Amino acid sequence: MSREGVQAVRDLHGVDLPHWRQRALDFEGELAKVVVGQRRVIRLLTIAIFARGHVLLEGDVGVGKTTLLRAAARGLGGAYERVEGTIDLMPADMIYHTYIGEDGRPRVEPGPVIRYGSDLTVFFFNEINRARPQVHSLLLRLMAERSISAFNREYQFPYLLVFADRNRIEREETFELPAAARDRFLMEIAIGTPVEADIRRLLAFDPRFHDSDKLIRSMPEAILDHRELPAVAGAIQDDIETSPDLERYTLDLWQAVRDPQSVGIDIPDVDMQRLVAGGASPRGMSYLLRAARVAAWLDNRGMVVPEDLRSVFFETMAHRIFFDPIYELRREPIVRELIRQLFERVPAP
Repeated sequence: MSREGVQAVRDLHGVDLPHWRQRALDFEGELAKVVVGQRRVIRLLTIAIFARGHVLLEGDVGVGKTTLLRAAARGLGGAYERVEGTIDLMPADMIYHTYIGEDGRPRVEPGPVIRYGSDLTVFFFNEINRARPQVHSLLLRLMAERSISAFNREYQFPYLLVFADRNRIEREETFELPAAARDRFLMEIAIGTPVEADIRRLLAFDPRFHDSDKLIRSMPEAILDHRELPAVAGAIQDDIETSPDLERYTLDLWQAVRDPQSVGIDIPDVDMQRLVAGGASPRGMSYLLRAARVAAWLDNRGMVVPEDLRSVFFETMAHRIFFDPIYELRREPIVRELIRQLFERVPAP
């Protein structure tokens, strides 16, 4: 982008996007010191933050999901709340809690959702699939509208980002997230055990990584001012352009996801006529473009290129492609193969 273009962006939005890009890179660098060997995960999380999207992390137990989200919350600043998903958690527990005071009288105090009012910035739901569907319904409104009704008033959360992780190892006393709730997450990001030998040795033998609380405190606070993020996110979406060729490519991908046979996609042992039951909605495609614009901005480009779409496609779209129930147990390998062939068979500009 030219110097005149940078100045025009600053004048139009009151946002210095090159300055914010450097802050975003600083944020990534500090996160990488806390959660090592997860550069791609950190980049995707940063994209989601600047796209103002909620994030669901998935992975094995003990790979650093909670540490990553706690460190990211510290880097964002603002009020932070955490809820543990349990089978006995009810919607009311998120709004208020009651107890008996020292005088023997009942007391009602605000719960984790409304305790900090509009300053709530990060709401971390640990093991979200352990909570009941009633709790998921409340969370759905919180994510979709960034507001909630309680005590005869409306609470607004303009800076809110919902982070969650899901326990995929233990199946007892868990509840699968409904499609409507999953669709409200901009991304579902998988985090696994690092494969590099030096990173594994570091995690196993360096005492620095054995005390997660101390490790998180090493993360500088408020690298990104949460109060400014909505304006920065809006400026990115307005400033990063898409060409007519890129738009045609995006629409071709959309059509191919909904009708994979139309571009010759063929997956062994899968009836392609019945595989895709729905999904890849207009909202899903808009989320894809939001994320791709941020990816382009972080790479210091003023225009989205096909690589930007492909870099975020799986995390933004895979959970929005609904399969015939007969294929759901094989979802992960099938959806990965579907997207792999999608990129091979849809011509890029």
